[in-house]
Amino acid sequence: MTHTAAPLFTDINPGPEDGAAWWVNADDGVRLRVGVWGRKAQKGTVLLFPGRTEYVEKYAPAAGELAARGFATLAVDWRGQGLADRLADDPLLGHVVNFPDYQKDVGAVLRLAHALDLPKPWNLVAHSMGGCIGLRALIEGLPVNAAAFTGPMWGIRVSPPIIPVAWTLAHVMPMLGLGNQCPPGTNRKPYVATEPFADNTLTTDPEMFEMMRKQVTTHEALALGGPSYVWLREALTECARLAAMASPKLPCVTFLGDNERIVLTDRIHERMARWPGGRLEMVPGGEHEVMMETPQTRHNVFDDMATLFGG
Repeated sequence: MTHTAAPLFTDINPGPEDGAAWWVNADDGVRLRVGVWGRKAQKGTVLLFPGRTEYVEKYAPAAGELAARGFATLAVDWRGQGLADRLADDPLLGHVVNFPDYQKDVGAVLRLAHALDLPKPWNLVAHSMGGCIGLRALIEGLPVNAAAFTGPMWGIRVSPPIIPVAWTLAHVMPMLGLGNQCPPGTNRKPYVATEPFADNTLTTDPEMFEMMRKQVTTHEALALGGPSYVWLREALTECARLAAMASPKLPCVTFLGDNERIVLTDRIHERMARWPGGRLEMVPGGEHEVMMETPQTRHNVFDDMATLFGG
């Protein structure tokens, strides 16, 4: 496959020194960016699937944790975010045309992993929206030995009284030509750039919150705001489809903060209760970003992942 050097910002929490990034193209021509750390690792490679609004650099500290445990890390800027091609006229709007298009990005990731001959075995770590993309990829045969999820988006948290309204708006607004607007309760500004640390929904660690804020304010090309109505329609539909599917038969652990306020926790409990060989680990006091929680929590989470992956 064709891959060329891409920028990797290393001025804020850079991660392992051997980090590098490449441009790759999905089958439909959308340009993505992929970052890799630890190509000489001895215990295999983690394919890290980020969440919505995220970008490669956010996972440099995670790559450092995994490198310390013997693993290489590959992370991707999904279409519509990070330095990948943006899909809406407003670059701060989170947008995708069809949710299955993310599987084209997965294909491009796998081609690069093969081209770089990344150490095997390969394993999956998937966060939030990446957990939705990752579950679909596993069901369709992603070549990994085991999977770890953190706050996976297997359902979107919506207050019960407004669930019918959310579904209706997500389907009607695109039909009215308003699919590229933000749903109520969201806006085009990045969450970490506008919200205070106090009572944020991402992490209880102030240093990690500040890292995220600095990354998107220093490198504004990484910033992304709320989703479009089209993205919401597509995400709700994909979550509903996946809920009806059986869990794949491979070792799995899912980490869930007990103060999770972004994804639908009932779907996570239901999924893990019927995952053959699967295990749900609750993170006391944890918010959505358990890989960016307090140092002791991060230590425990990455140790658990390394054990699952055979580290």
